[in-house]
Amino acid sequence: MNTKYNIITILGPTATGKTKFAAQLCNSVNGEIISADSRQVYRNMNIGTGKDIEDYIVNNVSIPYHLIDIVDAGYQYNVFEFQRDFLVAYNKIKNNNKTPVLCGGTGLYIDAVLKGYKLIDVPVNLELRKTLENKSLQQLTEILKKYKTLHNKTDVDTVKRAIRAIEIEEYYKYNNVQEKEYPKINSLIIGINCDRELRRKRITARLKNRISEGLIDEVKNLLDSGLKPEQLTYYGLEYKFITEYIIGKYSFDEFFTKLEIAIHQFAKRQMTYFRGMERKGTKIYWIDSEVSNDEKIKIVLNVLQNVS
Repeated sequence: MNTKYNIITILGPTATGKTKFAAQLCNSVNGEIISADSRQVYRNMNIGTGKDIEDYIVNNVSIPYHLIDIVDAGYQYNVFEFQRDFLVAYNKIKNNNKTPVLCGGTGLYIDAVLKGYKLIDVPVNLELRKTLENKSLQQLTEILKKYKTLHNKTDVDTVKRAIRAIEIEEYYKYNNVQEKEYPKINSLIIGINCDRELRRKRITARLKNRISEGLIDEVKNLLDSGLKPEQLTYYGLEYKFITEYIIGKYSFDEFFTKLEIAIHQFAKRQMTYFRGMERKGTKIYWIDSEVSNDEKIKIVLNVLQNVS
């Protein structure tokens, strides 16, 4: 890839066809995909996370992909681990003289690797957590302000996040934290979006299709494997609401309606995150999902050539 960019990023809300486009793009730029999906890292969570492995086959050629099926269900993977694993995959792809294509909808993960956030695997401080557990969110916010200036509210949008933020700052205060060497990432960022009503129709149709493909049985199998209902709710909307349906909290119609609404709201939050990235200076080239993938590829190649 003869350009100033050393990676291409494909982002956007759910149900916009990012993966299929990214795979076809890889076929044109000699690329490999690095998944930026916080749930597709888990094994045996295939339908609910929308892995759609068949999308990685282009013209009978399998496009290599990374960071899918790398940990067992039951584990709680985090952004620190993603940043670490991304670097391994990125360096491997570059060393093979191929183009990394980061693709997904988890904005926090994408932000972490493109901006090279200083992320340290800070251990849990049970003693500190005990002293903070009965404090209000406002009290926790004031405590965190003593450590640093709060430039945004993501650290204090819940009590749990605020406690973790204080825990991290306390660790930094008393430990000599060595920053890891991080490569200079300069990404062409392509956003795939579609009209809200079209996205809603796609989400509903996809949910019906996944249920017919065996999504409920997938969740039952995870429960049968030993995972507890409260564990499964950690892994996203589909697993949360289907688990609650299985244990009898909702009827089928109730769970479907609640899940459908929740996914629509999730897609809206994804777009809010991406717009926030833009407000902070990230340049995203948006392409309508209705444009054919061949045309999308031409647009991307044109941008690459014009900034070489």
